[in-house]
Amino acid sequence: MSDPAPPVPAAAVRPVNIRLTALIIASALFMDGIDSTVLATALPTMAQSFGVEALQMNVALTSYLLSLAVFLPASGRAADRFGARNVFRAAIAIFTVGSILCAQSGSLWALVASRVLQGMGGAMMTPVGRLVLLKTATKSELVVAMTWLMLPATAGPILGPPVGGFIVTYLSWHWIFYINVPFGLLGILLVTLFIQEVREPKPAPFDIPGLVLSGLTLFCLMAGLEVAGRGIGGGSLAVGLLLAAAASGTLYWRHSRSQAQPVLDFTLMRIPTFRISVLSGALSRVAVGAVPFLLPMMLQVGFGDSAARSGSITFAGSIGALCMRPLAPRLLRQIGFRNTMIWVGLASTLLLAVSATFRPSWPVSLMFAVLVVIGFVQSLQFMGYNTIVYADVPQQRMSAATSFYTTMQQLCLTVGIGVSAAALGASMAFSGHAQAQPMDFSAAYVFVASIALFAPLVATQLEPMAGAELSGQREPVKRAARRPARAG
Repeated sequence: MSDPAPPVPAAAVRPVNIRLTALIIASALFMDGIDSTVLATALPTMAQSFGVEALQMNVALTSYLLSLAVFLPASGRAADRFGARNVFRAAIAIFTVGSILCAQSGSLWALVASRVLQGMGGAMMTPVGRLVLLKTATKSELVVAMTWLMLPATAGPILGPPVGGFIVTYLSWHWIFYINVPFGLLGILLVTLFIQEVREPKPAPFDIPGLVLSGLTLFCLMAGLEVAGRGIGGGSLAVGLLLAAAASGTLYWRHSRSQAQPVLDFTLMRIPTFRISVLSGALSRVAVGAVPFLLPMMLQVGFGDSAARSGSITFAGSIGALCMRPLAPRLLRQIGFRNTMIWVGLASTLLLAVSATFRPSWPVSLMFAVLVVIGFVQSLQFMGYNTIVYADVPQQRMSAATSFYTTMQQLCLTVGIGVSAAALGASMAFSGHAQAQPMDFSAAYVFVASIALFAPLVATQLEPMAGAELSGQREPVKRAARRPARAG
């Protein structure tokens, strides 16, 4: 990943158009977004092709997220050393090659191995792309830049379900991965032509023991949740993996305290805006991470819908998110980050719980409308999380903050899939159902929504004017209290 051009210090990089930079970076996020939603729609059909139960196919989702979680901690350090443009471009190439191998998989475990390779590319692609934007946009531009960044990224989940349903129903599931190839090649070309190099002049050395310990911790944690969700090994294997995660996590914690610049820098949690965004966002993301697994499975397994019909419904949330994006900067300026994370977060959680009431008798138009509203509200909620988290992070710690935050994002999304699969399996066992019924999916939805309900409570710790420099929020005018005139 060498480049003959000399590195440009982050402070010196100033693109002519921040929107162009955001849109080019978003081309990679578009590919990632369409890939995950297409796959979720195709899982039941792929289960038949591989000769496995539909519930087992959640490993195709978690293996990718597991790979992301393991390799994400190294993303910021790699970008500082080799250059953000070089790493970003190489990540797109790895993701594209992984997509080709996924399409050629002949078994579930071959697919899992290919998804792990995809995850290696995604682990560098998403955070490093975001890092380029953070180091080239001023604070006053950040909300607008994030909005432009997320527009194509939101379009991916919109197109994914209907495209996936069409491909699976009328073509072959293999093509859900081949469609990544042209987007990957286009992304590599655009990055080469228009993105300037961003590299720290004095990068921190690679902390190999820290990378190994953090990767081992995240791997054992995610694998333990996956095994618990699928009921493998009678519970003893899951317990063993979770204990291994705790042990390696403890070793990493002790190791990181002796490092000036650890791989995952927990001292960032001392920054109030960073800490509150991470904790509140984590609770919300567990619930949101469950939806790509629960919703298509509920429609196809619980309701008996075809992949095409399921795909025509599941992309509704992304339409709502896309409609919110242009409005987000204005709304954040008017109500501020704190109110967004509390009240919009509460509304988002309650709306998510409404999904538990979906039944086969519901009109498609009504389910579609509910999902559009959910996506609309969640989009503003997560725009708040993803922006306020960087409000008070010093520029020299931006790489570490991006790696830490993105790792936590993917960790929580993976936990969401594992937790929802476990809740679904527990409901089936309690009810004595051999195959998941609508009521089992309802129980899983209620469970993950109850976790997200704690997110607004955490957000109450945020200062009322936190992030005002980013959003443009103004201090409310305090009116003087009226006093009755004294009698003369």
